[in-house]
Amino acid sequence: MPNTLITRKRRKPSPPPARGRAVHLAPSILSADFKDLRSALVSCRQADCRWIHLDVMDGHFVGNVSFGPGVIESIRSVGKDFFFDVHLMVTDPRMYIKPLVQAGAQCVTFHIEAAREDTSNLLRHIRRQGLQAGLSLRPRTPVAEIIPHFEHADLVLVMTVEPGFGGQKLIPATLNKVRELVHLREKFGLSFMIQVDGGINPDTAPLAVAAGSDVLVAGSSVFRGGKVKENVKHLRRSIAQIR
Repeated sequence: MPNTLITRKRRKPSPPPARGRAVHLAPSILSADFKDLRSALVSCRQADCRWIHLDVMDGHFVGNVSFGPGVIESIRSVGKDFFFDVHLMVTDPRMYIKPLVQAGAQCVTFHIEAAREDTSNLLRHIRRQGLQAGLSLRPRTPVAEIIPHFEHADLVLVMTVEPGFGGQKLIPATLNKVRELVHLREKFGLSFMIQVDGGINPDTAPLAVAAGSDVLVAGSSVFRGGKVKENVKHLRRSIAQIR
């Protein structure tokens, strides 16, 4: 597997550095002010955050509805230099792939609980479109369920809260999955990145990084009070203490 985020030829922005060089902080636009997403992206750029996390929810897989490919396409023109990481919390992830390619997504992550027997095929399908393919699991889903699909995944997303709503507290036991993934990645000689999403703040970010996370998704703790640059600085300072 490739050890960089983008290796296929697509006319997309440059990717973040490869795994191992730094912990990536991915602001979740779901927590931004939807009346002014342009300003939210500008603030992320000023805070030197170029990895943007986009949660697409259909109201069926999770009990909330967020936004779709249309919104992603509309902000892509503003954020041409960002890495767009789309997290599908939907019942039928396959139907979203083509619209997301057109919208400018660069990584698409879906839940194994939604794909089940189609998981490996869907991962391959996403990669054939020139995108990075990610696989996610809810807090109650064991890592063992995704092991057969590791070789087709560029990223594994561990939900550290129940998906669907922001502002929840991180479930400490979910970090054991991160540790297990680190062990399995080394055991099988793979290079997928490990992302965590849910309850990330200056108190929990160091715990997630210590467990082995490569990418931290943070929503409320980044956009709280509109002080993105200051909030990001606090998060990075908390992480730096353990590195």
